[in-house]
Amino acid sequence: MADGIYVGMCGAVAREQQLEAVADNLANAQTPGFKSARPAFETFLPASGAQDKSYTAAVSTGFDLKPGPTVQTGNPLDVLPDGGDFLTVMTSTGELAYTRDGRMSLDGDGRLTIQGRLVLGRNGQSISVPPGAQPEISSDGSVRVGSTAVADLAVVHLEGPVNRLGTALLQPGAGGHVAPSESQVRVGQIETGNTSAMESVVDMISVQRNFETSMQAIQTYRQLDQRANDVGRPR
Repeated sequence: MADGIYVGMCGAVAREQQLEAVADNLANAQTPGFKSARPAFETFLPASGAQDKSYTAAVSTGFDLKPGPTVQTGNPLDVLPDGGDFLTVMTSTGELAYTRDGRMSLDGDGRLTIQGRLVLGRNGQSISVPPGAQPEISSDGSVRVGSTAVADLAVVHLEGPVNRLGTALLQPGAGGHVAPSESQVRVGQIETGNTSAMESVVDMISVQRNFETSMQAIQTYRQLDQRANDVGRPR
């Protein structure tokens, strides 16, 4: 009966990983720019090649890039790219990353930042304004101070698999790439997480039930093993 226990354990571990992803989605349902995780499962035959059993595992986690609900903020430094596109930022390690969390602010050096990360222009450089100046962002992504154009926001489209660096920060995964975009931006709006709290709660209940089923299967096989051992014992 040990094979049955292993099958149940594989199912339980896979559901546990799915539950972690659902819990993360639920916790970030209102987080600006958050993209929900979707674990992928695969069934394997045992190494022995036996055809009477199979094992399930969570083999990877994908991210749903569809746009989420938008919120009007009226803040002139809040921007949201159209078409599901992304803004370009630089991480603390100098890497490029991409986000739909467009809540911009100015740091002490007059540079545009998002959550402490430098916002980049199409020229690949950070965007700075003169001390004390208040930048204005147009729908075409241009950043101006008065009548003077300072830079254009680097808006991009992500294609293929992505990896998540932070709550709302993405990079292309294996086989994925970045393409420049001419999309417009909506000023004074932000986007919240692209999964609803209600959807995540329903998913969580379903996953928990499946996890419990796997655990019950493990207990059943253990009891059968114990009974089989008892049969062979002298009385």
